[in-house]
Amino acid sequence: MKARAALVRTAGGPFEIEDVEIDEPAPDEVLVRITAAGICHTDLTMRRAWPSKLLPMVFGHEGAGVVEAVGSGISEIAPGDKVSLSFRSCGRCSECQAGRRAYCRRSDLNTRGGREGAITAGGTSVKSGFFGQSSFATYALAHADNAVKIPADYPDILAAPLGCGVQTGAGTVLNVLRTTADDTLIIFGAGGVGLSAVMAAVAGDATVIAVDPIPERRALARELGATEALDPATPDLVKALRAITDGGAHQAIDTTGRGQVIQQAIGALRRRGTLALVGMGGSAEFDIMTVMTNGIEIRGVIEGDAEPATFIPRLIAMDLPLEKIITEYAFDDIETAAQDAAAGRVIKPVLRSG
Repeated sequence: MKARAALVRTAGGPFEIEDVEIDEPAPDEVLVRITAAGICHTDLTMRRAWPSKLLPMVFGHEGAGVVEAVGSGISEIAPGDKVSLSFRSCGRCSECQAGRRAYCRRSDLNTRGGREGAITAGGTSVKSGFFGQSSFATYALAHADNAVKIPADYPDILAAPLGCGVQTGAGTVLNVLRTTADDTLIIFGAGGVGLSAVMAAVAGDATVIAVDPIPERRALARELGATEALDPATPDLVKALRAITDGGAHQAIDTTGRGQVIQQAIGALRRRGTLALVGMGGSAEFDIMTVMTNGIEIRGVIEGDAEPATFIPRLIAMDLPLEKIITEYAFDDIETAAQDAAAGRVIKPVLRSG
């Protein structure tokens, strides 16, 4: 099938729209006509860090669309079904069997799991299968384990970011921290993931404080229900946060992956508090005795500990005001959308195709 895809041909290079051909689905694949695709920080990070030997590559892992065809081994999804695409998991390893698909031992399914020759450009094979979808294209090959059926009338533009960014932020609140109305939660970073966490926590009547350097994002966090929104440049930020939270927050989420911010998050927690780390980063230093003597729990989180097949429908039922964080772009404007996201001019860019 002829299609158009955004290829990255050099590490750190731009998204370039090109004509491609996509193979018919293999027995375990579904062919999806992509109607919307979110741009996630992971896409922008990976296009810089991707090995040259695995280029050209089609990224994109927040796709939504309509199933066009299914492989001979697929029975649970049919042509015409509307789907939101999420991460892949094998379903067989010990983590998957225990209901922890986000920690599937087959991590290669989300990085190098694409079928060779599934996409070609000018007769040359293009790497694909990013998070089992490579949805920066007008058509994508996905799988039964990462294509979640959704209501036909649910807006495509809202369905796209459910598969990663929204799932990560809201899932961290609902599945990991299990934030309640009795809890105070500080969220460091009010991007797509952070504001999704704000929405989920506010829906449960928790007290939420957001920390972000961009005034417009702080204002939006308040509009979404955050009690306070602070600039990280606030003098003695940790002291200010502890004062607001009456001695420290019960919970904190770091979406930045920055060591200094993680130190601040630890300092802003009360005894027996919990910090969830969801931001991509390198290393962080913190005072071990502070963590030990206060009984602080630090928990890494992938994809909000979600089972997409059940969690995405749950998110849809919650009717979160996701439209407040989304900016729409035409598919052809993907590079502009990526630059706007990297510069912090928009929160969650979503490409509309077709």
